[in-house]
Amino acid sequence: MSTITAKIQLYVPESNIESLELTMKAYRRACNWLSEKIFQTKELNQVKLNALYYKEIRELFGLKSQMAQSTMKTVIARYKSTKSNGHDWAQVNFKLPEYDLVWNRDYSLNENLFSVNTLDGRLKLKFEKKAMKQYFDGTWKFGTAKLVHKFNKWFLHIPMTKDYAELNLADINHIVGIDLGINFLATTYDSHGKTTFFSGKEVKHKRGQYKALRKQLQQKQTPSARSRIKSTGSRENRYVTDVNHQVTKALVERYPKGTCFVLEDLTGVRNATEKVRVKNRYVQVSWAFHQFREMLEYKSQLNGQRVIVVDPRYTSQTCPKCGHREKANRNKKIHTFCCKNCHYTSNDDRIGAMNLHRKGIEIISVGTTSA
Repeated sequence: MSTITAKIQLYVPESNIESLELTMKAYRRACNWLSEKIFQTKELNQVKLNALYYKEIRELFGLKSQMAQSTMKTVIARYKSTKSNGHDWAQVNFKLPEYDLVWNRDYSLNENLFSVNTLDGRLKLKFEKKAMKQYFDGTWKFGTAKLVHKFNKWFLHIPMTKDYAELNLADINHIVGIDLGINFLATTYDSHGKTTFFSGKEVKHKRGQYKALRKQLQQKQTPSARSRIKSTGSRENRYVTDVNHQVTKALVERYPKGTCFVLEDLTGVRNATEKVRVKNRYVQVSWAFHQFREMLEYKSQLNGQRVIVVDPRYTSQTCPKCGHREKANRNKKIHTFCCKNCHYTSNDDRIGAMNLHRKGIEIISVGTTSA
C-alpha cells in the first residue's frame, strides 16, 4: 500500500473567506478546550470522551455533529503522537487555525468542485485541478484532509492511499545505483554501465541566495522582516520540493518496470556532516535527502519499480574495479577518485553510484538465493 499527501490550492471567493475563517477558529478553540480536559484526566478513549464532552463541545463552539467528532480525533491523535515521540505528558496547544476534514462527511471532492462543511453550511469551491487529475481513476482512497491557510492562500492536504503489489526481488531486471549529493543532486550508474549526472549548481546557488537574504533580514529585527523570513523559508521549501519532484520523476520515467533503485541510507546525514566546513554546512546538511527518498519510493511503487537502501559506509572510498578500500582514494576538494592500488580514476560521485549499484546486485542475489 502506498500513501502520499496531495497538496492542492483552493480558490476561495471573497464572500466565503469569513465563513471558512470562523469555522477554523471555532475548531481550534474546541481543540484547545478538549486538550485541557484530556491533560487533566489523561483520558484518550474516544468513546469515553464522546460520552463526557460531546454535547458541551457542540454547545460551546457551535460545531456540527461530525465536526465535534473530528475535534476529538484530532486532539487524541496529537497526544498519542507526542507520547510516541518519547515526550513527557504535557498539555497540547493548538496555536494555528486548523480544520481536519473526514472524507464524505466534512468534505467531498470530484473532478470539478471541492465541497466543505462549515458553521454556515456547505461551501462549494474551485481548486487547482492539474495536480489532482491522476487521483480520480478509481484506484485511490481519500483520507482525512487538513484545511490550511498560509500566506493569504488556501490549501487542502489530502492523504491518498493506493494498493500496489511490491516488486519481488526475483522480478528485478535492472539495477540503478543513485549517489545523492550537493554538486550533483543525483548521480546514477545503471546495469548498462551508463552514468547520468543531475547538476546541483543552480540549486546550490539559489539556496545560497536564500541564506544570504535570511541573514540580511535577521539583522533588521523588525516585524516585517520576521514575516519575510517566514515567507522566504516557505518559498525555499517549495523550491526544494519541486526540484526533488522533477529529479525523481525523471528517474522513474527513464527506467523500465522491474528496475530497482539503490540509495544510501542517509537517515543520519546531519551527524555525518558535522566536519563539513561551516560556510558549506547549511547547504550540505539541509538538503532534503529524506524527501527525495520518499518521493522516489512512492513513484517507483506506482510504476512497478522498487527502492532499497544500503549501508553508506565506504561507498566513496572503495574502488569499484579492484575492491581496494582506502580513504586516500578520494580527493574531496576536487571531487575525484583515484585508486591507490589499480589507479582507476573517475568522478567521486560516479564512484559512489557504481558502488551502490554493486551493493544492490549483492543484496538482490542473496535475497533471491535465500528465497
